Amino acid sequence: MAEKDNASLEGMSRHLGLSTAIALGVGTTVGSGIFTSVGEVAGTTGTPILTILAFVLGGIIMIPQNLVYAEYASAYTEDGGQFVYFREAGWSFPAMFFIWSCWWATDPAGIVTMTLTVANNIAYFTGWSDFTVRIVGCVLIVFFTWLHMCHKHAGAKWQDFITAFKIVPFLILAVVGLFFIKGQNMGAVISDSPGATGAIGAALIAGVSATTWSYDGMQTCVTMGGEIKDPKKNMPIALIGTVLVCTLLYVMLVTAAVGMTDVNTLASADAPIATAFEAIMGRTSGTVAALLAVIVVTGSLSSLIMFQARGEMKAAQEGYWWRSWGKIDPKYDSPVVSMLWQSGFALILVFMTTIQDLLGIFTFICLVRNALLFCAWFPLQKKENYQPTFKAPAGALMAILAIVPSAILAYGELQWNGLLDGSTPLFSWNPISAGILVIASALPFYFYFRKTNADIIEESERKRNAAIFGE
Repeated sequence: MAEKDNASLEGMSRHLGLSTAIALGVGTTVGSGIFTSVGEVAGTTGTPILTILAFVLGGIIMIPQNLVYAEYASAYTEDGGQFVYFREAGWSFPAMFFIWSCWWATDPAGIVTMTLTVANNIAYFTGWSDFTVRIVGCVLIVFFTWLHMCHKHAGAKWQDFITAFKIVPFLILAVVGLFFIKGQNMGAVISDSPGATGAIGAALIAGVSATTWSYDGMQTCVTMGGEIKDPKKNMPIALIGTVLVCTLLYVMLVTAAVGMTDVNTLASADAPIATAFEAIMGRTSGTVAALLAVIVVTGSLSSLIMFQARGEMKAAQEGYWWRSWGKIDPKYDSPVVSMLWQSGFALILVFMTTIQDLLGIFTFICLVRNALLFCAWFPLQKKENYQPTFKAPAGALMAILAIVPSAILAYGELQWNGLLDGSTPLFSWNPISAGILVIASALPFYFYFRKTNADIIEESERKRNAAIFGE
């Protein structure tokens, strides 16, 4: 079936080029994570070399995942991304669960995390109260919703610009920092850390796990697959290019940070990047770091609002969500209902939760979903309409390499949060139990949608078969 026909089934035109596809991935990934995770990784590994290596391995782990994503995306070039891949594998419940978990655990939560990070960094200069910070966060959500919902072509150009613009200060900081590395800092250790005691393997596993939040978001463009021009060519390039760009940026910045500052100081710092650059900029580093955070995370916030609502839209069009969410506004050529619900829920969460709570649920749910999604590679190989123009090298091995790290880290989340040894009761308020509740609650709604939207499910199946096989 021609790409034009796939796009028309979604009701939106292919208006996004390769640069925007890359900007979506890089713009979402390079966000608030790197500003906080460097210190955590340094404290976990205990040495500068292992800290750098953890970020290198964290990027390498993403390569099999994005190679599999590139294969998926070149086979199914429509909006919805992960929902579509589960659907085509014949796994309707995981498809619905993916969107359900996006709604309750990651999408509005991600918007809130980003918007509060931006507003808090603006407050570094203004001294705003917590309430004012949250009001400003709401203004940011409303503005970017309006931009990407009502002026999506301008929104795409803005996303290209802000992504390119925010990469520049990253490069400047990293390159400048590399010239101020001190040899004695590269040999420093944290005395009681795994890396210092010789437990190199344990140190690296813990360190790589701590990089998860920094690297999440690289697959962003697949959610807008139905709006990417020449997707069979551009999607693989965008997905693989995103991994390379983000890994290079992170490794350069982390190398500069651990080389300019003693690892003990870096591990204990609330703002590790700012602390590292105090070595060359003095107290002005706080101002520079805050400005950089505003620029970088604003790009990530814009990206999330731009693409996320396509998931719920697609699920609704297929019958596995509330019907009205699947509508495409004829004037704006965008999923207005889905975007309004997403941003509306985010506005409520701004006043109800904290970044720490949101990140705990986010991490566990993402790891579970990833492990399931890459398992879908195996049944997809048997599908008649699975004809990707890009094939992941050593496909089965790449799928396994994508599955195993996510499964191990998900198990680690249960262990580290004390649920396996009983130190944290399952029926108590904690991020992991909240994540498990999200998973369990999806099942009754799955059967509800199967019954209530049986006509939509049947009709969408008929249209899909007609589009694919010409029936």
